Amino acid sequence: MQSVHELDQTFHFIMETFVNRGDAPHYTEIANKFGVKPDEGKRLLHDLINTGIMPMWLHPGTDVIASFAPFNNLPTQYRITVEDQQKWFGQ
Repeated sequence: MQSVHELDQTFHFIMETFVNRGDAPHYTEIANKFGVKPDEGKRLLHDLINTGIMPMWLHPGTDVIASFAPFNNLPTQYRITVEDQQKWFGQ
């Protein structure tokens, strides 16, 4: 299990990526952000998901973020629009 600080940084990066571009980062992007190998990026992601601190999950059978509250990485009927930009979907 990663430290609370590492989990917090991972959470912040995922949320920041969602806000900035409208979708979730892949675990290789997490690894690149923190200067670690891809397997470590995957572990950071899984450790965060496994905390259960909020509704977030991976697409079944993959290491790809499906949903990360309040955002969903797949299109849903819940469209989020900010300043006339609709690039997000809600859970």
